[in-house]
Amino acid sequence: MSTNVYAEELLQLVEEGTSPFHVTASVERQLHKAGFQQLFMEQDWSLDNGGRYYVVHNGSSLIAFTIGKAFQFGDAFRIAAAHTDFPGLRVKPAPEIAKDGYRQLNVEVYGGAILNTWLDRPLSAAGRVVLRSEKLFEPEIRLVDFRKPFLTIPNLAIHINRDVNKGVELNKQTDMLPVLGLGGEEDKEEFFRNCLAGELKVDPEDILEYELGLYNTDTGDFLGLSEEFISSPRLDNLTSVHGVVTALISGIRDAGINVGAFFDHEEIGSRTKQGAGSVLLSAVLERILLSYGRSREKFLQSFSKSMLLSVDVGHGLHPNKTDKNDPTNKDVLGKGICIKEASGQAYATDSEAIAIMQQICEANEIPYQKFVNRSDGTSGGTLGSIASSVFPVKTVDIGVPLLAMHSSRELMGTADQESLVRAVEAFFRL
Repeated sequence: MSTNVYAEELLQLVEEGTSPFHVTASVERQLHKAGFQQLFMEQDWSLDNGGRYYVVHNGSSLIAFTIGKAFQFGDAFRIAAAHTDFPGLRVKPAPEIAKDGYRQLNVEVYGGAILNTWLDRPLSAAGRVVLRSEKLFEPEIRLVDFRKPFLTIPNLAIHINRDVNKGVELNKQTDMLPVLGLGGEEDKEEFFRNCLAGELKVDPEDILEYELGLYNTDTGDFLGLSEEFISSPRLDNLTSVHGVVTALISGIRDAGINVGAFFDHEEIGSRTKQGAGSVLLSAVLERILLSYGRSREKFLQSFSKSMLLSVDVGHGLHPNKTDKNDPTNKDVLGKGICIKEASGQAYATDSEAIAIMQQICEANEIPYQKFVNRSDGTSGGTLGSIASSVFPVKTVDIGVPLLAMHSSRELMGTADQESLVRAVEAFFRL
């Protein structure tokens, strides 16, 4: 496929993936179309060589795998992992605020969002809602996406905020409340709950709880004289989700087991039941071997030959702030994927795994770069070191470089998405 085909597929995923639940649902649709069979953790598994399978966990995480037609004991797992969540704003319980003639929504910040980029944006809401049911331990669960902008967080005019261009700190509780209508303090109506109930066509009293996030409704665009850039919301980390699912579907090998893992909660540390710090990945992989009659000892033996790609975005060189990057390791947009290293293991730094990835890229003429933090600064981490601490295999962090990471709208090189897909495909295929 051409570079722009991969880019168009990515932007389609951005359009669909408005919450971690919707990202997971989009991945599930792609897998189902490609012939993958859904499995359930509470049921016995019967697996076959040449089979394609996936498991959804808590609605926002998913693990998919393909078994080689010639799979036999001793073949390794090859795993590529990405995350389904992204920084933003989450709706609190009892969120309605009505005062001074306005209706507002009480929200909290999720992850390390650049707050000022959420101001003056067209915002909508998406996620999952849990409804009352006759079975107390089995409430009804539905996904919802309003699909239209109906909220915004207006900036304060410069005339009454003269220092705004000097940099003004935003308070997460008082400055980040979106407006969604007009109504005074006498308005006691649960206007958001009623709106949500109307969207779901249920009684407001049937809504028990929800996990809803606000999202930027801007569409993704190609920028640059030759469309060499993509500007879009949610590039972190839907670039990696697209790369992994595309490669898993197409990158088949005869031996071994290929795995695509899509975890929630990376932006808040990964240490949850559906995060990369859980035993989810290890449990699924062990169950694969158990279904073939292998013992736990055989599963533990598989660690030595297996390998994990932690696929997440990296920091591109900013043309106006070149001093923020390491002086000798700089990632430029459009020049290929970045291999991310950190001696403190914020990125999984394993020289053997990095060398393997370099050889894969060089053998397939896939452009790559290396990223290392400045020694006097840090730039966050990802799920690689966390996941490999509970599934201890050779691990390397890769991804496309971004500018404006964690903004409500980020920037990447168009050609880099093709490089990412090809790199993960080669990892799965060779």
